[in-house]
Amino acid sequence: MSQVTDVIPKLGNVFLPGTETSTPEPAGGSWSAAVGQGGGVLRSMGIGALPLEAGGVLPSVTMAFECWGTLNATGENAVLILHALTGSTHVSRGESEEDGWWEGLVGPGEVIDTNKYFVVCANMVGGCYGTTGPSSIAEDGRPYGSRFPFVTIRDSVHAEAALADKLGITSWHAVIGGSMGGARALEWAATYPERVQRCAVVASCAASTAEQIAFAQAQVLAIRQDPHFAGGDYYDGAAPTLGLGLARRIAHITYRSETELESRFGRQAQGGDDTISHERLGTPGKGKYAVESYLDHQAHKLVGRFDANSYIAITEALMSHDVARGRGTLAQALAVAEGVEFLITAVDSDRLYFPAQSEELAAALPRDVPVRRIDSGIGHDGFLTEVAAVGDLLRESFFKD
Repeated sequence: MSQVTDVIPKLGNVFLPGTETSTPEPAGGSWSAAVGQGGGVLRSMGIGALPLEAGGVLPSVTMAFECWGTLNATGENAVLILHALTGSTHVSRGESEEDGWWEGLVGPGEVIDTNKYFVVCANMVGGCYGTTGPSSIAEDGRPYGSRFPFVTIRDSVHAEAALADKLGITSWHAVIGGSMGGARALEWAATYPERVQRCAVVASCAASTAEQIAFAQAQVLAIRQDPHFAGGDYYDGAAPTLGLGLARRIAHITYRSETELESRFGRQAQGGDDTISHERLGTPGKGKYAVESYLDHQAHKLVGRFDANSYIAITEALMSHDVARGRGTLAQALAVAEGVEFLITAVDSDRLYFPAQSEELAAALPRDVPVRRIDSGIGHDGFLTEVAAVGDLLRESFFKD
């Protein structure tokens, strides 16, 4: 079994490479990532070189992941959960002090019961939560920066499969993902159908649309046009935080519905500010609408925990998403997944990944699969905020016992 390391340092939600301690293999042969009883600590494992869909090879790739529970002797009780664009590996609190982004879904006695299942969440290739990405140190001792190659959703799935091999996972009881995680889950089913028993695609689609690419391009350009971006080689100076913050503002508008924004903020001013004021033109931060302050807050949170180059790399990967690329029609691409049980779920108010896209995906599957709906006025982010609804759908389908 390959050596696993625990990555200890942490700043906010950004996990940093550095101090590592070896994790010994347990007696008896079954591999457990549990810390105490609960897991929830970031770990890393080398998978070697990764051939890339665009050509070339990314050498010496490290995959960062968190996991909960114990892998059984046959290696078939594993569940893979895949994060969204700026998500992390931290699905559940476990033995840590921080709630996960799907808190209450994974753990002892929860829908995905870690007394029964071994749960893994891996950081995507190109990310900044421990997996090899633009901020990682290349073989010449410097951060990759602008030299980091173009990666795709399919590339990351190949890396995740290599990680599964290292962990001794022969097949997944379920592969589950929302938003970009849903794209990765679908790619798993099309690329490795023999290793996926069940696949949940939540608030996602079969291929990124022109509109989704357009929104993404605006975000990427916001970062690239920041004067501190320095072509992607900014690690020795100031980070392009203004550009990254603007990218987050653009994205977050698509994550929330018009109804949600109107009902929460309407036209109200922030903190009693006067919005009919010359200060709006001359004094930054003065005369704000409440919704502007909300977007500022979302930008500030992301800038404190995410790398701008990783934002570009992963956004470009999502723009490239097309499960049928090189595989014929969508139905032809998914025909190989005839033996996979699917759960396709849409958020009613989603204006980024419209429910119609989930219907299109379901119609192309080799078996009849109804699209299940999450009733939420939040918008796309309903896949994160409506944890109970997601849990109910998973319990009804993949985790009945």
